[in-house]
Amino acid sequence: MAAQQTITVDLGERSYPIVIGRGLLDGGFDLANFIDGTDCLVVSNETVAPLYRERILPNLSGTAVTTIELPDGESHKSLATMQKILDRLVESGANRDVTIVALGGGVVGDITGFAAACYMRGVAFIQIPTTLLAQVDSSVGGKTGVNHPQGKNLIGAFHQPRVVMIDTDTLNTLPDRELKAGLAEVIKYGAICDTGFFAWLEQNLQALLAREPAALQYAIQRSCELKAEVVAGDEREAGRRAILNFGHTFGHAIEHCQGYGEWLHGEAVAAGMVMAAELSGIDGDEQRRLSALLQKAGLPTAAPAIDACNWYEAMGLDKKVQKKQLRFVLLRTLGEAFVTSSFDADKLQSVIDASNR
Repeated sequence: MAAQQTITVDLGERSYPIVIGRGLLDGGFDLANFIDGTDCLVVSNETVAPLYRERILPNLSGTAVTTIELPDGESHKSLATMQKILDRLVESGANRDVTIVALGGGVVGDITGFAAACYMRGVAFIQIPTTLLAQVDSSVGGKTGVNHPQGKNLIGAFHQPRVVMIDTDTLNTLPDRELKAGLAEVIKYGAICDTGFFAWLEQNLQALLAREPAALQYAIQRSCELKAEVVAGDEREAGRRAILNFGHTFGHAIEHCQGYGEWLHGEAVAAGMVMAAELSGIDGDEQRRLSALLQKAGLPTAAPAIDACNWYEAMGLDKKVQKKQLRFVLLRTLGEAFVTSSFDADKLQSVIDASNR
């Protein structure tokens, strides 16, 4: 069994650990050290709660635990769902020393974090991500929020967790489709800032698909290390942190135009990365390496047919837009990403047109 790993997200007084290992649930890691008060609300969903809600109680010894179970799926990532969390907090008489625990995938984590940011102007929360995508991406960095009918994650706040506890054994119950969707975000890290990791993924993808524990733990660890480094240098995405959105401008447009939940987030990002690499104009061999790795992971490398006007409308709501100008995360070469509003408009149109064939 791989040893437990701890990675620190260095944000001064808001710094926190990401703890990665097997068997952390059932009391394998004491979360009580990160809880100031005695009250704790565990937020999960109808899929994850039956599997893990009771199992985390030993990790919360000495606290009075209240629970709430949300509906599952991206289509429920809304203000209405967040309101249920706030209502439960009020009903339970929770004070400012309450700690909210997010137990689930990225949707649960984002909604819970946003509720924690809003309740009494900000209370503590803890992330226990149970999907690969949440473990390597959404649980780290303090981005919280919900979708608006006109765009993804348009309503939210930066609110850092106290700790992120990643028990890799939770991936044993993850459906294959969701595991593959999480691999899109793992591959993204190699594509934007670590060619050595990208090459490791090319050599070890089958082990990841087979859920070999050592391979999964290393992939999660390296992804978290890379994200922690970027976030520490740019917590609120004023500059370099935006490179973490490689493929997301196209990917979010796919999710929006298809209807949230039709494609999983990682599936949309996979197709979006291929489109962004093409817009970047990087070496053809490097484009082929990226597409081949995504295909090997069982992910889509072409977007669904979407009307061109809908593409531009959806991309216009992207959070990277500044002064009404689209900005994209592009690649200078595989392993080196940058953010720019200077791109070839004709090339962008051809990339979009190609997706509609």
